[in-house]
Amino acid sequence: QVQLVESGGGLVQAGGSLRLSCAASKSSFSINAMGWYRQAPGKQRELVAVITSGGSTNYADSVKGRFAISRDNAKNTVYLLMNSLKPEDTAVYYCNAEVRYRHYWGQGTQVTVSS
Repeated sequence: QVQLVESGGGLVQAGGSLRLSCAASKSSFSINAMGWYRQAPGKQRELVAVITSGGSTNYADSVKGRFAISRDNAKNTVYLLMNSLKPEDTAVYYCNAEVRYRHYWGQGTQVTVSS
């Protein structure tokens, strides 16, 4: 069982920045991919960014060039730096970790971008 604890959400004006953090509890097995998803009211949860244990990254088209995902494997922590935030980035952001083909989720952190 892996537990994920997110932090760093909040309210920010359009054009501003936020950094999300997600710390994973110690696992008996290596954590493979870690990533961030988001869910806006009335919409399905969608992938924002993902990073493998080797550092390969993938981003949703809507955030490319604005968001950056990074990872500290020694701390089992993943970060999401969000720049040039837009009102459409408003959502609950969820951390995800994949361990031995099982996916674990954090509780979510609210990000609200005002216009």
